Order: sequence, then C-alpha cells, then structure tokens
Amino acid sequence: MDWGLANRMHRMFRPTSRNTVMLAVDHGYFMGPTRRLEDAGATIAPLVPYADALALTRGILRHAVAPTVPTPIVLRVSGGVTVLHDDLSHEALTTSMADAVRLNAAAVAMSVFVGAPHEHESLVNLGNLVDAGEAAGIPVMAITAVGKELEKRDARYLALACRVSAELGAHLVKTYYCDGFSKVVEGCPVPLVVAGGPRLESDRAALELARRAIDEGAHGIDMGRNIWQSDHPVAMLKALRAIVHERATVGEAMDVLASERAPAAAPA
Repeated sequence: MDWGLANRMHRMFRPTSRNTVMLAVDHGYFMGPTRRLEDAGATIAPLVPYADALALTRGILRHAVAPTVPTPIVLRVSGGVTVLHDDLSHEALTTSMADAVRLNAAAVAMSVFVGAPHEHESLVNLGNLVDAGEAAGIPVMAITAVGKELEKRDARYLALACRVSAELGAHLVKTYYCDGFSKVVEGCPVPLVVAGGPRLESDRAALELARRAIDEGAHGIDMGRNIWQSDHPVAMLKALRAIVHERATVGEAMDVLASERAPAAAPA
C-alpha cells in the first residue's frame, strides 16, 4: 500500500482501538431532504467534532461543511437513481477521482448491488474506481447496498457481497449487521464497518447493534439516521463512540447517553 493511501486509511481509524465511528450524511443523493437532514449544515455542525470520518456527497461537502473542518471525508461518488424507482441498483459513478483529489477526500465510496438487476455494472464500476483510487492514493469503500429488499441482509448474502467487493480491490467495506455476522467478517480480508440502516425503534437498539457488531469483528460503524434522527444526536454519537472505541457495554453507553443529553460544547 502506497504511503498516501495508507496515511488516508490511518486517518479514519483511531490508533488505540483500530476502529472508526463514521457519520453518514449522504442520504439526500437518492432520498432528497430526509427528516432532520433537511438543513444538512445545521445537522452536521454539532456532530462533526465527534466523528472520525464524515460520509457525504460533494454537493453537501461544498455547501454545508466549512473547509476548516479537519475531519476526514469519505466522499460518495456513485448515484444516478432515486427512491422514485423500485430498482435502486441502476447507479453509475457520478464524481471523478480528480474531484475527490481536489476535495482532499480521505476515501471514496460507492454502492455495489450484488444480485440486483444492475449487479454487473456496479461491480465493474467498483473495479474501475479501485484502479483510479490506487493511482491517486485514495482508498475505496464499497457499500453492500440491498436496495429496498431488506430481507437480503443474511449472512450468506452479505458474506458474498463483502468478499466480492474485497476481491475487486475495495480497501474497506460498509455492510449490514446480521445473525452470524462473525462469518461475514471471517470471509472478508479488509476491514468492515457496519451501517445503521433505517431508524431503529430506540436509541438502545442502535447501541445494541453497534455492540454486537464490534464484538463480532467489525472495525467500526458508519451510521446516519440512528444518530441524527435521535432526539439527542450528540449524546447518541458520544454513546456510540464509547462502544466502538472503549468497548463500553450497552448499559455503560446508555449512561453516557443519559449524562450527555444536555447540550455540550465542541471539544477544544
């Protein structure tokens, strides 16, 4: 791994835990102004000091994030379809590697749709993106998207999607937690980070998901709606950090959540 690529990977993962807490705010690229992400800048500002990386599109980065923010950027570079269509797999690369370099991205990310109608295009696009990323020294994160078919989130399917992504050269993979998740981890030679998915029934449920994922070998989380759709988003992010970086129990993380519910100042 070239120095620049290795350095960018290192910036996203905390050295002491070797894990990461990524904040996903890229939902608008296919969902539009999602609840509590209508004003992206207002949502991001209080959260970004506590995120190890910020996952978003170039449009929101340019318009809603100050260039003084030091948090590493995971730049979403795929798109081309919206929730108005039943088939979400017809994505293509929508942002060039040259623009990722201009934006000083720490990594680029794209969805792969294994088993979907446009599986072939998404996997070939992943291979091409890895070629461009290697040339520029920028890691590629593959996202094992399942479109609207949430029932595909089983270990057999996710193990296939993650392994194929790694085989095509992805440097890390974002996927879903599932029963038997440790088998998904065992079959994937690159770090896995776990998505939160749609808003769960409670903050505790999201903390439990994160704890199980870390216990079974995930190297972090990349959550969005389960953070910024919480009634206490900053407190929720801090509670998740306690699990991911300090191996806090769910009970201990709930204590963090309770103690941090009052507005907190950004760290110095």
